[in-house]
Amino acid sequence: MIKPFLFLLPPEKAHYFTLFLLKIILAIPLIGTLYKKRYTIKDDRLKRKVFGLDFENPVGLAAGFDKDGKSFKAMSSLGFGFIEVGTVTPKGQIGNPQPRLFRLPKDQSLINRMGFNNEGVDALVNRLKGGWPDHLIVGGNIGKNKLTPNETAEEDYVICFEALFPYVDYFVVNVSSPNTPGLRDLQDKEPLTKLLNRLQVLNKQKTNSKPILLKIAPDLTNEQLDDIIEIVETTKIEGVIATNTTISRAGLKTNPNTIKSIGNGGLSGRAVRQRSTEVIRYLNERSKGQLTIIGVGGISSPEDAIEKLNAGASLVQIYSGLIFEGPALIKEINKAILTKIPQPSVAQVSNS
Repeated sequence: MIKPFLFLLPPEKAHYFTLFLLKIILAIPLIGTLYKKRYTIKDDRLKRKVFGLDFENPVGLAAGFDKDGKSFKAMSSLGFGFIEVGTVTPKGQIGNPQPRLFRLPKDQSLINRMGFNNEGVDALVNRLKGGWPDHLIVGGNIGKNKLTPNETAEEDYVICFEALFPYVDYFVVNVSSPNTPGLRDLQDKEPLTKLLNRLQVLNKQKTNSKPILLKIAPDLTNEQLDDIIEIVETTKIEGVIATNTTISRAGLKTNPNTIKSIGNGGLSGRAVRQRSTEVIRYLNERSKGQLTIIGVGGISSPEDAIEKLNAGASLVQIYSGLIFEGPALIKEINKAILTKIPQPSVAQVSNS
């Protein structure tokens, strides 16, 4: 009902207004309770144990929606099994100049060049200290500051890892955003292996180590994806999130002049669905099913989520689909998982 109004607002303002509205709704006792019941589904058959963690259901909120941990408690009321906060950097930064988020309604997609805008890891930690609802899994997506050169990028990831360690259930190393200059160079085999090994050394020194995952771009070649599989095996991280946004503009229905006027940025939403699924399927097949994958990219319907699970993902995440389809999408996906996937093949458990 409010979507037409929200789409009259600039995308970034609509985002913050929607979260503000959600918090107001949840604060009203009776309405808040009814809202939660409407959008959540509880069923033991949806539970998953993946990389050692117990998920209430396999549908999560992708990183980028709640960078600073201001809204993850409210968003959990929409029925997510897990929520990923961040990407967070050691120091707060304002990100790229606005406008930096653009809707492509004809493609049900978004282009963003946010640039890791966030208040810094200490601010996120302070919010996470307040805890969160029982059974909700919270992941921390970590990155480097824009002004940090790649030669010392490891230190930024270490700072975020150490600060967040007591307060998140798993980590995601983000080296695949196209909106921080030079960041994707860290996806190359040598620097990436070095970075992940550094984090794993620290991880293993903890009393209880936590899963570390790598978020990868959809623009990698098959040879680069083979390297990713090898890197995961070598560093013994728990798996990958496939995929981040793409720099490709192929196949868009939106007027090319409009796309040109928007400029640089990562493309997400329905336009990246096919490539994201291709990457998931390739990684799953080449690893002979031994690689744990969270599938994200272009999930706008229950069928899209089923597609990624069938391609080899153990869990899925949504972001752009939530913008265009609304919060009912989460419940619809979970209902489809119960009815469209044979139960034995749904209960995917990490071998890591």
